[in-house]
Amino acid sequence: MTLAAAADTDTALVLIELGAVVLGLALLARASNFVGVSPIPAYVVAGLAVGTGGLVDLAFTEEFIALGAEIGVVLLLLTLGFEYSAQDLWAAVRASLPVGFLDLVLNFPPGVVAGLAMGWGFEAAFLLGGITYISSSGVVAKTLRDLGRLGNRETPAVLSVLVLEDLAMAVYLPLVAVMLADRDAATGAVSIGVALLAVGAVLLVAFRFGERLSRLIATRSDEVLLLTIFGTTLLVAGLAQRMQVSAAVGAFLVGIALSGPLSERAASLIAPLRDLFSATFFLFFSLQVDPADLPAVLGVAIALAAVTAATKVATGWWAAARIGVGRRGRARAGASLVARGEFSIVIAALGVAAGAEVELGAVAAAYVLILAIVGPVLARYADDLAGSRSPATPAPAGTSTYQ
Repeated sequence: MTLAAAADTDTALVLIELGAVVLGLALLARASNFVGVSPIPAYVVAGLAVGTGGLVDLAFTEEFIALGAEIGVVLLLLTLGFEYSAQDLWAAVRASLPVGFLDLVLNFPPGVVAGLAMGWGFEAAFLLGGITYISSSGVVAKTLRDLGRLGNRETPAVLSVLVLEDLAMAVYLPLVAVMLADRDAATGAVSIGVALLAVGAVLLVAFRFGERLSRLIATRSDEVLLLTIFGTTLLVAGLAQRMQVSAAVGAFLVGIALSGPLSERAASLIAPLRDLFSATFFLFFSLQVDPADLPAVLGVAIALAAVTAATKVATGWWAAARIGVGRRGRARAGASLVARGEFSIVIAALGVAAGAEVELGAVAAAYVLILAIVGPVLARYADDLAGSRSPATPAPAGTSTYQ
């Protein structure tokens, strides 16, 4: 066989593999939408089924899928940033800082304690703490939309918790990147300082000049706007990764910097790309987890899920109570925050890639699977938690929902 023929064969194989993957993800997404749940668990299960040790061991072109996964998490965080303006962030921080502190105190330690109890090193336990701490903004937002609760009185309390968690990740991820790089204390401190200064600078620019930046980027052409935002996001994400800030946080900050009608238009243009590449991200993560490792950690994952579901309910309950919401609304707010998803997988993927702990990926996969399924179900029947099945109370006119 000539070199040209071999190259054609390799190209054909790549196209066939990718076509099969995308069609498979489409079927899973269709099935998930039909039953009204997030497709994230289905993507994770699919990766477990066709990866190493799964039911069918497909020889995927890993380099391409890995790149697609990286783009996926960048776009996930970019579109999440579109949801908030810098002013929203500042208002949420000022109004909800006590709730954010309670959220951290209740939900971070269970992961750390569980990791140390299993004999893991501090780095791996610290990663597990992050995994149990942060709710899934993607799953929570989808659940609120599907249940028609975006206008409810408790929804601003839920979104303020998500905003504070996302900001916390802007500090946490650079810290994790430095820890996993195994640097000496002085070098690590400098890297963390530079990373936090970069985050602060971008937030300041977004707060002071966000509208001007939006006007500068704005154009009538959807094509030009899409290419501009996509290219800028990848560039900033790459620079952020170089500075140990994390590409995901860099993309999140780009989303925040774009405000007003432009962010809404950009979100609609980016959404199809985000859905394609984010599905690849969840698939790629689970491809790296051997299903044979799951039974050994299932007990830990279930225990962690039970504990941190209760602590998230407590967080949301108090957050809603602080703004005068009744018992049913408090229960809905707490149940809405239970799901874990994209950020938990991002944290686990960092640890797996750095070889922090062999069992970390398996624990994270099982934990996210449980709560990504249980969370939306709890949210749907949240009124029962408060002893009532009364309909949701709509927000009064003018109430902000941070949509």
